[in-house]
Amino acid sequence: MSVTPSRKAEVIKTFATKAGDTGSPEVQIAILSERITNLTEHFKTHTKDNHSRRGLLKLVSQRRTLLDYLRRSNEASYKSLIEKLGIRR
Repeated sequence: MSVTPSRKAEVIKTFATKAGDTGSPEVQIAILSERITNLTEHFKTHTKDNHSRRGLLKLVSQRRTLLDYLRRSNEASYKSLIEKLGIRR
């Protein structure tokens, strides 16, 4: 269910704006998207896992907040990010 350290490092390397960048909104959104994808796969087999479903809703809300911030601060980066991640908006 969680993101493996190697996969997380790969996501950070892909979406980082500069070397050593782990805190930019782009990287945070990409990591959250990876976690959301993993949880979505988990729910295909565990449909009654409501405790994890609450965590999924919190992750989606956190990602939405970061996306709204990125849209306000840097529209071009926002558009390229949702295109790369395949997020509907």
